[in-house]
Amino acid sequence: MLLFNDLPISDDVLKALQAMGFEEPTPIQAETIPPASEGKDVIGQAQTGTGKTAAFGIPMIESFDKKTRNVQGLVVAPTRELAIQVAEEINRLGKFKGIRALAVYGGQQMDRQIRALKDRPQIVVATPGRLLDHLRRRTIRLNELKIAVLDEADEMLNMGFIDDIKAILHAMPEERQTLLFSATMPKEIREIATTLMKEPVEIKVKAKEMTVKNIDQYFMEVPERHKFDTLTNHFDIHAPQLAIVFTRTKKRVDEITDGLQIRGFRAEGIHGDLTQGKRTSVLNKFKQERIEILVATDVAARGLDISGVTHVYNFDIPQDPESYVHRIGRTGRAGRKGEAISFVTPREIPHLRLIERVTKSKMKRLVPPTNEDAAQGMQQVTAERIVKAIDEKGLQSFNETATELLEEHDSVSIVSAALKLLTKERKDIPVQISSAQPISVKGSPQGRKRPNRRVRNKNRSVNHRRQGNFRRRKKSR
Repeated sequence: MLLFNDLPISDDVLKALQAMGFEEPTPIQAETIPPASEGKDVIGQAQTGTGKTAAFGIPMIESFDKKTRNVQGLVVAPTRELAIQVAEEINRLGKFKGIRALAVYGGQQMDRQIRALKDRPQIVVATPGRLLDHLRRRTIRLNELKIAVLDEADEMLNMGFIDDIKAILHAMPEERQTLLFSATMPKEIREIATTLMKEPVEIKVKAKEMTVKNIDQYFMEVPERHKFDTLTNHFDIHAPQLAIVFTRTKKRVDEITDGLQIRGFRAEGIHGDLTQGKRTSVLNKFKQERIEILVATDVAARGLDISGVTHVYNFDIPQDPESYVHRIGRTGRAGRKGEAISFVTPREIPHLRLIERVTKSKMKRLVPPTNEDAAQGMQQVTAERIVKAIDEKGLQSFNETATELLEEHDSVSIVSAALKLLTKERKDIPVQISSAQPISVKGSPQGRKRPNRRVRNKNRSVNHRRQGNFRRRKKSR
């Protein structure tokens, strides 16, 4: 078994890794750190959740001089959330080396970022648009840049940032090291790699190592109008410790979050319309387990790296297999087991089978739980809590009162009363969730009945209203 101390890593960074609880590198880390530490350009093909940040962060930290108070490293990331996450992890890795990272992104006041940049961090982690703003203002200078990293390059392409990326790369010194990471390699990304990188070492993490091996995958066939009740029934039975619910539109995030709160669950939602401060607040609550359920769109949740997520629910099945893999990869991390449960309407079963074929995974069918199942499940959760308290001992101070109760009442009545008092009260308050258009496999009988939306331009406004903001999601990031 390869350990971090088998790699070219200094004692200071090993100390930081130990403090973070890491001993064994992931495949992308084991293969990237040696050539990157030698100054070679690297192309890494790997998805979110494979440990890319440490793979490029460690060589950066090892290469930089803390006494040089200019930008020596630049990481370009597609979203604010990912930029913040990457900067936080680099700061933890560089703690004992004295290397600091700063995240700069749109949605935060420019003046505040300029003040932070005057504190001279060695590494800047930035979203493309805001980075170009700083380059134009000359508040970020790249004349002493040593290493540039493009993280999730294919996602930046999907979001329309390809011209920005080229402009950023051309603003960098020619004598630099470049590291590029991408889940897929479309021709535009391959063109950047071949024209702007020097004999890069190519590293590819196999799909089977990416996300799904520790995740039990299930689906429930549920009519659209019954999805929400099915979701809360499942929560009542299984009481997930930390769960993410993915849905297709911002409107449904708000509706599902409100509905869960009405029914007594600690839930909050994130999507692109929230202010950065609100999104950060919600994510912090989730990380600290002050809320148990996070409701999110794909866009808002991209780049999330929160350990301890036990369940992922696809309230709406995603449009494509890659989104499915990305979503369920929020759980089953760091060797832990996770569960992913997808709600599928009858018309979406062919799309589910397509996802299974592409991801080479099989989802087990679950029977949707009824209200009666949920009520019984809640009692079972309480019973398990009682048994756990018995196993943990320390009940002597309650023995006298318990004996008095047994003298006046039979044991079954006493235990039944305890179950009644300790079991969470079900709140079956009606909740209305707006309907969403089902997804059909292209070429399936269902798909052929509907017009091609990309051709029928005159119907676009109607279809956009029908599907919420799903088809325009790139603009809301």
